[in-house]
Amino acid sequence: MALKVLIPISTGFEEIETATIVDVLRRAGLNVTLAGLTPGLIEGRSAIQIQPDCSIDDALKTMDYDAVVLPGGQPNAGTLARDSRVINLLQRMDSAQKTVAAICAAPAALSQAGLLDTRKATIYPGCVDDLPPGSYVEQDVVISENIVTSRGPATAMAFALALVERLCGGATASTVSKALLAS
Repeated sequence: MALKVLIPISTGFEEIETATIVDVLRRAGLNVTLAGLTPGLIEGRSAIQIQPDCSIDDALKTMDYDAVVLPGGQPNAGTLARDSRVINLLQRMDSAQKTVAAICAAPAALSQAGLLDTRKATIYPGCVDDLPPGSYVEQDVVISENIVTSRGPATAMAFALALVERLCGGATASTVSKALLAS
């Protein structure tokens, strides 16, 4: 059975990151669920609308996800960081040592959940102050224990492929990367 990945989104999500992550993970055979924090179509930062697979409340009725991934974009990243359902999800996933990932400004939600106090992370350059002191690393993708973070739209492919490698192994990541002409 395919591993399950939950991707919560809200108004202002970054379309490049969201579409890249969903596409690459699904190409790797992962079962990806997009969960909207509000019902109906959700509009991204560039006015592209996406219909989530389900609501966050429905998604949280079963907690059998192997990973949770937060795309960035504003106000999405701030909304995720302030949503108690998302914070609780992040904390539960981390406690279970499952993969918790965020890109662009969304690592601020991981910080808000207390997951970065002893770990390294990266974030969109203008949001470095949203991370705990001493945690920031200026790299495209940072993996610290079960936490995976990345910097922004241009790093979305590397981020998604790092998630494939973590969740499916190097052979699958290599196959997907080659098919995408990313390697």
